[in-house]
Amino acid sequence: MGDLTAQVLGALSSKDSILSSDAFSSIPSTTVKGALDRLASREMVVYQTIDREEAVLTEEGEAIAEEGSHEAKVFEAVRKSVEGLKIGNLPDIVGKESAKVGSGKAFKEGWIRKEKDLLVANTDSITDVTREQLQTIQKTRTHPDAKAIADLRKRKLVVMQKVISFRISKGPKYAKELVKEETDLTAEMLASGSWKNLKFKPYNFKALGANTTSGALHPLNKVRHEFRQIFFEMGFTEMPTNRFVETGFWNFDALFVPQQHPARDLQDTFYISDPAVADKPRADPKPAHPTSKSSGAGVKEENQLDYEGYWSSVREVHESGKYGSIGYRYPWNPEEALRLVLRTHTTAVSTVMLHKLAANPRPARYFSIDRVFRNESVDATHLAEFHQVEGVIADFGLDLGGLIGFMETFFAKMGVHGLRFKPAYNPYTEPSMEIFGWHEGLGKWVEIGNSGMFRPEMLEPMGLPKDMRVYGWGLSLERPTMIKYGVRNIRELLGHKVDLNFVESNPAVRLEKE
Repeated sequence: MGDLTAQVLGALSSKDSILSSDAFSSIPSTTVKGALDRLASREMVVYQTIDREEAVLTEEGEAIAEEGSHEAKVFEAVRKSVEGLKIGNLPDIVGKESAKVGSGKAFKEGWIRKEKDLLVANTDSITDVTREQLQTIQKTRTHPDAKAIADLRKRKLVVMQKVISFRISKGPKYAKELVKEETDLTAEMLASGSWKNLKFKPYNFKALGANTTSGALHPLNKVRHEFRQIFFEMGFTEMPTNRFVETGFWNFDALFVPQQHPARDLQDTFYISDPAVADKPRADPKPAHPTSKSSGAGVKEENQLDYEGYWSSVREVHESGKYGSIGYRYPWNPEEALRLVLRTHTTAVSTVMLHKLAANPRPARYFSIDRVFRNESVDATHLAEFHQVEGVIADFGLDLGGLIGFMETFFAKMGVHGLRFKPAYNPYTEPSMEIFGWHEGLGKWVEIGNSGMFRPEMLEPMGLPKDMRVYGWGLSLERPTMIKYGVRNIRELLGHKVDLNFVESNPAVRLEKE
């Protein structure tokens, strides 16, 4: 490096500017740039980077430039055979590759013709244009005819190579020699006074510091945090969602989903094979070492619940109807209700919480954000597992107008305004509504959630009062995250194809607050 900086300064001594490709053609561009940066930091030189592409011969191209093209070899072999050359003998004379590639080109140029099983020359001499073009490129690294370069690239005789060079000029502090600059002011310099005659290296305030390695939150976690803050601001309590495996009872039957519903088919739901079934619904086991928190009113309320009566009421409302409903009128299978599944929605958790609420009915607001599983084909917008955001409000005297008003308030906090609602069907909500919002980027209305009021067939078997109503709504966590971060393929957001650089560099997300 030291020798190269001296060479640069020496080369500029008699000229105002030089090209690195001329003066230092044998030195790699990275080495030249290092020397130039060192001189530029002292304002001894200024330089401009020049990027250009050069044509370089491949190994086959080098051979043709030396010995001639395949087609020229074929012509020469045919010309030397006065009475014609047998087609079968051509590979033995010019080689298999030249015979295969060159014969077609020679026919196309009209240099040779076929007479029965013989090849005959049409002319006494030819111009080997391919060889001449390659020789020109070999000398100049380019060719005046761009079409010629394109044709040679197609034949894989030439490749384009990016070349970086520098135009170097004298700087305001140019000198023929590089004066050593001190980097530290020592006690000895101060004591002797030698610092007065020394040149110190200036501080580089633009230098980048060393990268600090650290962890990074996944985009889903960032959006999840924003959702949690919205729920907490609105007075919600987070539900425990640590059970990925649920029984069909809590996941389907308690929600008044019939056992013949398509959602319960193997092609839509993941069933557990070992163990395949669970016990009937019962209170959670008491902790081995109860704390003051775990031994409070919540545990007492749960112990008061009649799980056997709840089981019977759910069975009855399915089979013959109850609470003013005629039910589905089919023989309800207890074994089907006890089959273990990977939960298909977090509404299974909401059902458990509402059942516990029946021990002490009161206004309540619950939410959850966690993973659910569906047996779906994986594509750009669907995965077999994703995250569901769910909210539940239980209170007396709720109606559909209140649900619509609350949805507008809730989604406004996410920055989504002017909602549209479309009637829909869910087995466990009536009325049910799909929620649509205007997507500025796509320029159309897109579905952003589903909502409804839980049916009496779901709530009254739990023991909740007849006049208590419950709102429920949900949406995926992935869709708003994809919109916020401009991700088009969900597999780039979740799974083994996630780019860790994307996770580390993505910005914080801030949903609109009102």
